[in-house]
Amino acid sequence: MSGIQRLVRRRLLRDTPAAPRLRGAQVELLRLVAESPGIGVSAAAKELYLAGNSVSTLVNQLTAAGLLRREAGQDDRRSARLLPTPVAEARLRAWGQRRAALVRDHVERLDAADQEALAAALPALRRLAGSLREEVERP
Repeated sequence: MSGIQRLVRRRLLRDTPAAPRLRGAQVELLRLVAESPGIGVSAAAKELYLAGNSVSTLVNQLTAAGLLRREAGQDDRRSARLLPTPVAEARLRAWGQRRAALVRDHVERLDAADQEALAAALPALRRLAGSLREEVERP
């Protein structure tokens, strides 16, 4: 799976406009914040299985790039709520659309048996991901 993901990313980067490229952890944090606007740094660190100081560094980088903004927490003014900027949302949306189109195009090139095998494998892959998540989150 990681090989496919890497190849998709490389293929898309080849056709990406000259926007500054983001590293994997930056993209993961940006996606998480877009999916969970207002998430805090420590919650993001826990979700991404990263150290809090690593996420703080990523937040600083993405804030400087104009892709994230911080708001003071409602209960604790020392905490920060993370929010994507409109530029980040547009960038993630465009990237997702290009990624989906690329994968869809290549899946359509496969024969019917391979397409069916991929469709049949999806539920098992979701269960595998869930099982791994449960194990990682167990104390």
